Order: sequence, then C-alpha cells, then structure tokens
Amino acid sequence: MSFPKGFLWGGATAANQFEGAWNEDGKGISSADVVTRGSREVLRYVTYKTSDGQIHKGPVFGLEAPEDAVFGCFEGYDYPSHQACDGYHHVEEDIALFAEMGFKTYRMSINWTRIFPTGMEEEPNEAGLAFYDRLFDACNQYGIKPLVTISHYETPVGLTNAWGSWVDERTIPCFERYVTAIGNRYKGKVEYWLTFNEINCLEFGGWTAAGVPTCDPYKIAMAAKHQLLASAKAVQILHEIDPNNKVGNMIGYIVVYPLTPNPEDVLQTWKDFNKCYFFCDVQARGYYPRYKLQEYKNKGIDIQLTDEQKATLKNGTVDFISFSYYMTNCITVDPNAAESTIGNISMGFKNPYLKASDWGWQIDPTGLRIALNYMYDRYQLPLMIVENGLGAIDELNDDKSCHDPYHIDYLRDHIKAMDAAINEDGVELWGYTPWGCIDLVSASTGEMYKRYGFIYVDYQDDGTGEGARYKKDSFYWYKKVIASNGEDLD
Repeated sequence: MSFPKGFLWGGATAANQFEGAWNEDGKGISSADVVTRGSREVLRYVTYKTSDGQIHKGPVFGLEAPEDAVFGCFEGYDYPSHQACDGYHHVEEDIALFAEMGFKTYRMSINWTRIFPTGMEEEPNEAGLAFYDRLFDACNQYGIKPLVTISHYETPVGLTNAWGSWVDERTIPCFERYVTAIGNRYKGKVEYWLTFNEINCLEFGGWTAAGVPTCDPYKIAMAAKHQLLASAKAVQILHEIDPNNKVGNMIGYIVVYPLTPNPEDVLQTWKDFNKCYFFCDVQARGYYPRYKLQEYKNKGIDIQLTDEQKATLKNGTVDFISFSYYMTNCITVDPNAAESTIGNISMGFKNPYLKASDWGWQIDPTGLRIALNYMYDRYQLPLMIVENGLGAIDELNDDKSCHDPYHIDYLRDHIKAMDAAINEDGVELWGYTPWGCIDLVSASTGEMYKRYGFIYVDYQDDGTGEGARYKKDSFYWYKKVIASNGEDLD
C-alpha cells in the first residue's frame, strides 16, 4: 500500500491564529481581532462599545449583541490574535522549516483586512498584497504549492459595524472585489483555493464564521445564503482569471454515531449529520437540498432565493471538497444516557470505546476512514483533509528539545486510516495538511497552551517568550513520512 504519486503532504495554519501584526502596514480590524483569550476553563469574549459609551463583552459562541454595538479593541483586554505567533515577521524562516520537512503544499489563509482594511475600499492595500507575495514566493522557491483559504474565521469588522456583515447582501460585492484582487495578483503563484473555512460553523453561532453578532435563526439563514452565493461567485471569478485554478470548499466534518440502536437516536443522528452536509450539498451540487428548505419552512424562514441566485449557485460549484476532521461524537435523545463531551464546533456524548485528548476531544482514527467514504460516496469529487491533529500540552526541555510521542501516535493512526480509504475503499484523496503544523493560537480557547505543531513556538499565554522556533520529535517523524510518501510511519 502507498499513497498516490504527487500526493500533497503538508500542513495548515490560519492568518488570525498565526500572523500577529494585527495593525501593521495598513491592516484593518477583523472579527478575530476583537476576541479575547480564553482557556479550558475561561470563555472567549467579543468586545464592543454601545452608544452610551460603555464597553461590553459577549461570549464568542452564542453572541447576542445589541443593535447599537460597535465592535473594536479596547484597553485592558487580552487579544491573542494581536501577536499570535508573529508569523508575519518570521515568514521566510517558517517556510524554510516547512521545506525542510518536505512539504508539498502549505494551507494558509489571506487576512481579508490586510487587503481591504474595512472591506469597503475600492482599491486594495499594496502593503498587504506585498506581504503575501513574499509568502508565496518563498513557497514557490521550495516547490511548495500554496493552498489558500480566502476567508478563515475573519471578516472585516468594518462590515459588521456598517450593516451586520454577511446578514446584508452588500457584503457579497465586497467579497467579490477581494477575490478579484487576490486572484489577479497571485495568478501563477497560487493554483489551489478554498472559499470559506468551516462554512458550516455558521450554524453554531454567527460571530466566528461570519462576523455576525447574533444567533437569530433568520439572520443566520440569510448570512448562510450570502456566503454560499459569494462562494459560488468566487469559484467563477477564479476560473475566469486562470482556468488552471482549482477551487474547493471547506467544512468542519464530525462523524456522529447513534449512542444506542434506539430509532430515535438514529433519527436525531441523521438530523445532526445534515448540519455538516447542507453547505457542502449547495457548494458541490449547486442547489439548496429539499431537507433544508423544509427545515426553513417549518421555522417560518423565507430566504427569498431568486432565479438569478439559483443560477449563480448552479454555475459556481466547487472542483474538490476539503474538510477538517478531529473527532467523532455520539448522539442520543436521552440526556442522562451518557456523559456529555465537547469538540470542534460540536457537543455530544462520550463514546465508551474511545479515548480523549486533554481537552476532551475523542480520538477516532476509524472515524476518518468513515468520513472519507461518506464524503466521497455522496459527492464523487476529489477530497482533501486540510485539518487534523491533536491539541496537547508540550514541554520544551532545557536543551530545546520537545518530545511529543502523542502527536506522532495520533497522526500515524489517522494516516493509516487514510491509506485504507484510498487503497481498500477507492477514495480519491489529493492531500493532507495536519492542523497547526507550527504552534499557533487555538481557535476554540485562544490559548498557546494547547499545541498541535511539529514546530514549538516559544510564546506563552502569560506574555512571556521570544517567539523562537524549535523542532519537536514529530518534525523529524513527519519529514520521514513525507520522504517515503506515507510508507514509513515508524
């Protein structure tokens, strides 16, 4: 068994969790920049000011802000995106480390507010464009293909303060202008694109995925409609700019199992699974699925989809599908049947057959094989796993070594599951980019303490550290995996 020739081994980061330099070189404020640091015990909050001059904070998951809220950054709050891992000032060094591991691809994101600071400008910010030129030139120097996420959990706060961000259709032309600018600028440097990161996260709360300060079902439905239309338009724009462009979507995928054979558990599991599939159904098939339209009807929601908009969705289907996979959950209608658990944009019940990470995310390599088969069977499009990894507590030793066998064990088992899906099940898988290939700020908790990377970054949550980069044991292991095209996993 071996992986296909040309398989895209690499790693993944996101601008708001990695770059820092939040207000340098003309960059504007993004939705990620106004979110505070948290931990396993402390929630993350979004900060804003109301018309009476008072400063407030609301929980990032489940945010319900008043109509007069103006979002921004204020003294006395700790915003981890402001420094993150300072990737903005280490770009050539970090790409060289990825090249040393043998990366074939690097999944990263462009920060929209580096290019259009408020989202509403007519012309892009040259300093922001120039930064990503440097990044892509460094990648191409080493033969690393950039895999670019256009919008990864950050929306210009200017759009939120102006009209509620993606709830308003005026955000769509702003996004089109952004896509056109980066598509033209990086033609020939970037071939692989993703439109929105974990777009289905929108249904778990409006702020993270869309800069929408509410969980109101109607407003979430409209924001989803506008993002899906913008995704379809982005596919068309990038294909027109360069027919060689390959444009995919990206969803947060969590396999869920019925906790028991109770038919009610099975039915509820099916309903929860559709939260993963809905966005992908539209982006891959080009139309709203009947089950979702019925759900909206049952809730009294009319998304007012016009014939022109239906044509946009039909003409903007993606070339491939990408997804994140970290864990699985169990579903039951009996809240007392098992202990609850948490995970990536999800809650569920503990599976008695699985172990869990220090943050309670259940570890299930077989679930990845199941996910690959489910996704390929449903869409018959090439797949990429663009996030997968274990958040853990890493210790840097006095000699600057870092022994992380738990990362190696996790990734080895998931790579074996990928191998089986490809060679035994016939799934077409293009690439694999483990999450946080270099340590970065956790999206869920906003902390550095939860580390995923092959490279240790010496920044701590208390503000200490100089940002030096050190290779973990997993760095050398993954280098060997890539060199052998997945055959040497020892």
